[in-house]
Amino acid sequence: MSASTTAVPAGDLVRTAFAGYLLGLADDSLILAQRLGEWVTRAPQIEEDIALANIALDLLGQARTLLACAGKVEGLGRDEDDLAFLRDEREFRNVQLVEIPNGDFAVTMARQLIFSGYQYELYRALLTSTDPMLAGLAAKAVKEVAYHRDHAVQWVRRLGDGTDESHTRMQTGLDHTWPYVEELFERAPGVAALPRIAADPASLRPAWDSFIGTVIAEATLTIPQPTWRARGGRAGYHTEYLGHLLPEMQYLHRAHPGASW
Repeated sequence: MSASTTAVPAGDLVRTAFAGYLLGLADDSLILAQRLGEWVTRAPQIEEDIALANIALDLLGQARTLLACAGKVEGLGRDEDDLAFLRDEREFRNVQLVEIPNGDFAVTMARQLIFSGYQYELYRALLTSTDPMLAGLAAKAVKEVAYHRDHAVQWVRRLGDGTDESHTRMQTGLDHTWPYVEELFERAPGVAALPRIAADPASLRPAWDSFIGTVIAEATLTIPQPTWRARGGRAGYHTEYLGHLLPEMQYLHRAHPGASW
């Protein structure tokens, strides 16, 4: 889906809000794609090398479309490469969940369950967006994310209802990632200015709760009750981990400015 098919909103405030919304969605996918790529050659079995690489490529494809569209909407002459590789940490708008380290395989699967469950509800909601690009992207991405979610579900059930060791690790993975859940469903800055275009994150929570709660119960696990919660990613406040991830992701582009690949 080309960014040229997006409907650029009239008015500076709405344009700014729409560009920010697109960047948030794009950065979520871009940063998680980078994280999942770190599993290649390191996953517990070769099939997982391939599966996680394919999920990362799906997310990267989503990010490219969204970044190109965001560049057009903001009107500053930046393309998808500029936005991916030439922004600094405070300019990224992703939720903090996607930037945390992979941890062991159970932590990664907990993060995948949480995030793919959220993305599935997000893209279902965006199917009816009045923006042609978002609606078109959602029609493709919801099919991809359905697989991402199913992949995570299968592993969470397998590990949670497996051996004592796998059960403990899977519960620990959920405990580690659960403080980042609430941020997914906070209303992002500017969403109120985008009726019928954007999806209100809070409206996605009931369906997410129902689905994820069922999976956790089937896996004989317990929904964590964290004592703290992440916040601020959409406003550019991130964990220290993003500061370490970006130099690796951006090095080649910055080392050879203006290069044509």
